[in-house]
Amino acid sequence: MTELVAAFPMYNRAELRPVFDAIWAATREPLLAAGIDAPKSLTLVEGDLLAFWQRPDLLLSQTCGYPYRHFLKDRVSLVGTPDFGLLGCPPGYYRSAWVVRADDPRQTLADFKGAVFAFNDEHSQSGHAAPLLAAQQYNVLFGAMRRSGAHRASAKMVATGAADIAGLDAISWRHMTRFDLWTTKLRVLGWTEATPGLPFITAFAPLADLLHECLRLALDSLPHPMRHLLTLDGLLRIEQATYVAVLDPTEST
Repeated sequence: MTELVAAFPMYNRAELRPVFDAIWAATREPLLAAGIDAPKSLTLVEGDLLAFWQRPDLLLSQTCGYPYRHFLKDRVSLVGTPDFGLLGCPPGYYRSAWVVRADDPRQTLADFKGAVFAFNDEHSQSGHAAPLLAAQQYNVLFGAMRRSGAHRASAKMVATGAADIAGLDAISWRHMTRFDLWTTKLRVLGWTEATPGLPFITAFAPLADLLHECLRLALDSLPHPMRHLLTLDGLLRIEQATYVAVLDPTEST
């Protein structure tokens, strides 16, 4: 088998990196015992994530629901979906927080017609597709849309006045409120509907079940302080059809 790569690029901010390294170490050990030449360390992906997720040597990574259903579903196999125990969401699901400045007097999404919307990426479920779908359902047309490159950057744009509103992954927002003091300048206006969470994937279909079991055991064995830091409850299976069935803004009319 060719030299393999693994990466956990989602939610992998500096404060959480030791936790992801520990998860990988615990996942790698049984893979090695099964004869899989798993890489010693995770790859820190810089640049084009979509290209990385399509690598033929991808042993394990985590992607977003939008690129999975549009670009990856026929190229990779699902390994599992993490459950972060989010309020208002079924197990393994997540949603987006509508985040605005704390002192903004507007109280409903409808009040933000004509506002400046910040989003991380056009291929993001939680930062772009889900918020725009919700905006369409409420007949809200934004005055401008500004791409930030990351959820944290979108939040900063709102906090500094460069944008009025952003849709942020609920888990990313949870970590921001714990680690970024400037988020006290922001508040949650509301939430989008829940959709399936960010799945773990592999380019090696015959290894998907083994990877699921190794990753599940690694997550279950994580020390309590690390589990608390990551706010992770476990690993589930969500079928491809469930991801593919999620609506896009272009399909809502």
